[in-house]
Amino acid sequence: MDAMPFQFSIQKKDKKSRARTGIVKTPHGSFSTPAFVTVGTLASVRALSSQDLLDLGVEVALANTYHLHIRPSEKVVKKMGGLHTFMNFQKPLFTDSGGFQVFSLGFGKEHGTGKIGGFFPESKHMNEEPKKEKSWAKVDEDGVSFKNPINGDRARLTPEISMKIQKDLGADIILAFDECTSPMHDYEYTKESLGRTHRWAQRCIKAHKGNKKQALFGIVQGGVWKNLREESASFISSLPFDGYAIGGSLGDKSKTQMHDILDWTIPNLKGSKPIHLLGIGAVEDIFNSVERGVDTFDCVTPTRLARHGYIFLTPKAGGTLEGKYRISIKNKKFMTDKKPIDPHCKCSTCRTYTRAYLRHLFMANELAYFRLASIHNLHFFLQLMREIRKAIEDKKFMLLRKAWLG
Repeated sequence: MDAMPFQFSIQKKDKKSRARTGIVKTPHGSFSTPAFVTVGTLASVRALSSQDLLDLGVEVALANTYHLHIRPSEKVVKKMGGLHTFMNFQKPLFTDSGGFQVFSLGFGKEHGTGKIGGFFPESKHMNEEPKKEKSWAKVDEDGVSFKNPINGDRARLTPEISMKIQKDLGADIILAFDECTSPMHDYEYTKESLGRTHRWAQRCIKAHKGNKKQALFGIVQGGVWKNLREESASFISSLPFDGYAIGGSLGDKSKTQMHDILDWTIPNLKGSKPIHLLGIGAVEDIFNSVERGVDTFDCVTPTRLARHGYIFLTPKAGGTLEGKYRISIKNKKFMTDKKPIDPHCKCSTCRTYTRAYLRHLFMANELAYFRLASIHNLHFFLQLMREIRKAIEDKKFMLLRKAWLG
């Protein structure tokens, strides 16, 4: 039997915003949008098994092309039957292109910053100011040379190499190779980089030609400049991509810059194709992005923050926008707290354990904590997306947004 081809159908549209629901069909099944795409960088979601993901109801996940190329290599993954078989997860999968590592291992290190200025996504310590370091990546017209972080050897990515790696990995949705720019880049460099990303996009399409098993998304760049974002959206959507991703720096001043970027970009994307926002996952960002027409997101937020002791709470359980909808479980007041994390939550952690026990596990650095906290945090985001989809269907999205964000 032939695999199901990639399809995207819009189901409902919100009359007061660009929010919409949809269904994405892939060779490994379907998922509903808006969707939170769970990040499993090395074909694994930190602290969780593939069975944990299935038990939580994860419908779609994302793995990292660059890191899997470095270890264990796409050749090993292909020999083991591809990502789905390798990680025993027969659900839709994305792979990114390696373009984010162009930034995070390159100018991200040099500038000591992240996609939104002031936060470096790969910083090991959430509350420490990132340090400026020597770049591990060098960009040229043909591609990017990297320093292998494991053994120091040279690694190389080009549009053609990225397409080949992603084909061997076997994900359902793959991304074009691009240069993710820094919030610290000026207009001239961003414009130069944008031209390169557009040329790479055309090379990706050429390299992808004949591959009917994988959908290819083009990536919109352009930094914080309106004319560059509009130019990129128009150019990328003029090419025969199956969907679009919005990447690059999203501002160094405030989250409103990200809103502006989406407002400039999305109206200029042609056709009814899915729109993915790369590397964004804060609660307020999800609401504000869905409102502007974004269909999917990927972010390490749920499990990364869990490992650092941050547990998410809904408004019913006392979560607030100012508190970023989370608590720090190491707070001394939880030492003898008999309540679950969230009395309204139906995840297995909240049904079974108290805040006091989770605090004890965290303070004792017990490995069980990382799994239990990650289960709760991921459930929080998956449930949030279910509520958002239902609110759009019931014509109550803006009411739900107000209930959460005020």
